[in-house]
Amino acid sequence: MQVHHLRDQSASDDADAQSRLSQAARDYTPTTDDRSIRRVATELSGSIAVAGAPVSFGAFEVTVGIDPHVPDAASVLDAVQRDGYEGIDLGPMGYLGTMDNLREHLRSRGLHLSGGYMPLPLSDPAGMEPAIAELRTLLDLFDTVKTADHVPAPKPTLADAGSAARRLAPGRAHSDRSLGLQPEGWDRLATNLQEAVELCRARGYDPTFHHHAGTYVEAPWEIEELLARNDVGLCLDTGHLVLGGGDPVRAIYDWGSRINHVHLKDVQRSVIDAVIREGGDMMQVWRRRAFCRLGTGDLDIDAILGGLRARDYRGWVVVEQDMIPGPEFPPGAAALDQDKNRAYLRARGL
Repeated sequence: MQVHHLRDQSASDDADAQSRLSQAARDYTPTTDDRSIRRVATELSGSIAVAGAPVSFGAFEVTVGIDPHVPDAASVLDAVQRDGYEGIDLGPMGYLGTMDNLREHLRSRGLHLSGGYMPLPLSDPAGMEPAIAELRTLLDLFDTVKTADHVPAPKPTLADAGSAARRLAPGRAHSDRSLGLQPEGWDRLATNLQEAVELCRARGYDPTFHHHAGTYVEAPWEIEELLARNDVGLCLDTGHLVLGGGDPVRAIYDWGSRINHVHLKDVQRSVIDAVIREGGDMMQVWRRRAFCRLGTGDLDIDAILGGLRARDYRGWVVVEQDMIPGPEFPPGAAALDQDKNRAYLRARGL
């Protein structure tokens, strides 16, 4: 798959490639009482760092090098810096930069690397060898980015790659366990995951596992099975957990000791419910904007933040608003959305 490296950008493409948002996003202004701002600010831990993500601008594995409306990396980095984030997630390897220039692309904007997503064919008996080689390349890229002592190190964010069948049935394994792995499949998944975890730790990185819709670790019962079979930390993705049939607040109290990374999303449950009811796939989830701006959806973000505080969570909170870019949305829209997301968290002490 081709990727849009920073060196390939052209000024004429910038306006056309910007991600977009709805009129509601342009009209939104966070409303927070000053006293509640001061209260939450004193309660939340100062060890939580907030990062943006290319996926919030429409740049991720299913769009980069494929969708002509994906913004160039320079405009994404500039927007994340301008909006006041401390870091950014990597996105597809090569998108934000290479081993030769990623460090400078981040350093020149005062940004740190929060992590990098790596799907692995954990249930495929033949697919792990090339995947492990790709994981080594990811860790090599991490090595080029020096992290300040006061900033959490980037997390290798491991995930199952799933299958075509699972990607066509997001959210349905919660009620239909026949979609899940059989015992021998779980044995293979656990063995393959352990190989990846040991590689990360040997290289000096603390990995995290991302439960992801459309994979074999999606529903709460599948997450429980994974946690019972491996001691890897858990990346809590609030949006994907809801899609998989879970509750993020309950997850923090059930799995809090395992959570070492957070992808924070808000969701429109009506969209998720409709996609599941209609038999839609993951592309429908993204295209129909199931993931929305913080505070405009159905999740209790304050309860999620309170749960993390109660567990004394320390690490990255990566704001994600997964979307598919398109010509129907105005230029600069995604950057405005992410500015509003940052303001929403800042008002809550982050």
